[in-house]
Amino acid sequence: MDVSRFLTEAQRWLDRHVALRKTSGDEVTPGDPFSTAVFHSLAHEAERALLERLREWNALRAERGYHAITWTPTFGGLGLTDDHARGYARLEAEYETPPRHELFSVTTRLIAPTVHAYGTPEQQAHFVVALLRAEIYCCQLFSEPSAGSDLAALGSRAVRDGDDWIINGQKVWSSGAQFAEWGELIVRTNPDAPKHRGLTAFLVPMDTPGIDVRPIRQMSGGASFNEVFLTDVRIPDRLRLGAEGQGWSVALTTLGFERDHSTTAGRPGGSWPQVLATARSLDRTGDPIVRQELMKVYSHLRVEEFLNRRAADVRAAGSPPGPESSIGKLLWTEGMRKISDAMSLVVGPALTADTGRWATYAWGEHVLGAPGYRIAGGSDEVQRTIIGERVLGLPPEPRVDKDRPWREIRR
Repeated sequence: MDVSRFLTEAQRWLDRHVALRKTSGDEVTPGDPFSTAVFHSLAHEAERALLERLREWNALRAERGYHAITWTPTFGGLGLTDDHARGYARLEAEYETPPRHELFSVTTRLIAPTVHAYGTPEQQAHFVVALLRAEIYCCQLFSEPSAGSDLAALGSRAVRDGDDWIINGQKVWSSGAQFAEWGELIVRTNPDAPKHRGLTAFLVPMDTPGIDVRPIRQMSGGASFNEVFLTDVRIPDRLRLGAEGQGWSVALTTLGFERDHSTTAGRPGGSWPQVLATARSLDRTGDPIVRQELMKVYSHLRVEEFLNRRAADVRAAGSPPGPESSIGKLLWTEGMRKISDAMSLVVGPALTADTGRWATYAWGEHVLGAPGYRIAGGSDEVQRTIIGERVLGLPPEPRVDKDRPWREIRR
């Protein structure tokens, strides 16, 4: 089906099931609901209710395959192209649908394709459709307090015990873990192998005895992130994702999907229409310095859009997300910084005190949240290393621990 006909049919379906937004996605008028939050700052029950609304909406989309447009019918999709998916995402953005949530995105856009890539036929049959439909939510259990940006240095251990594994360790910054039914877990199974080769991935039920999820309160007020403690957690080997020792490849695949925004409509935090509407409402668009800052934002976001289109063409040719997605991740976080700088200039002290004026104090959530994305999904420094070594072919950075057993590495 050509894209035009597909979108015409999709629009008819959307018209029957959901209302149009009062203004289009490219237009914001004074008085409209206004949020620039990068990370959720909802109360616990409100966040749970949002995830349930997303699940219900996704189930409705799944009746037509709109939840998995590029996936084959085997997994409930339509087998269409990224052009169809991008077009639908832009179209749906014009309607009053539930707001995004990171756990929903992680489940449907990161974990589902990772299980499809590395899972056994039984795992694919059991998980992929359920993940795409968000019938189950799955979080990432990757980062650790002692590993920092060097994910391969993680120290959580899994020890084989017959047909089971016993896991001990700690994870941190796990978005939505308090609401997830499952987790994609990366742990060390061979401490005598070099750090990249001793890791294994598992799918873990989050209600398994020994798993303790503790939310972390953010400075914006929310608690979407969590620490996760694993104490003598026993899981069967059939929940291993990929081969033993293949955990690093599994993790890189998931992170590649995380950094790939080629089929994503919208972005967390503030948008260009919100930026422009705020500047106009405060009568700042006549200031030449403000105008210059606004054009820096607009130009950057346009370049980012073109890069995402190019990445989508690569995906359409059948290639999975590669190290090129690190360029997109850098542009994405840099765009957030530019928006923060511009709106700090435009709004001024009203960022720090709620005067009740529309579209002023709300920008504080963006300014507070944007720095977090310079770390999420791999820090900016890690992305530049990936680009230098894997894209540009530059000599790798010196690594004294490259071929040493993990057990011998100083930590």
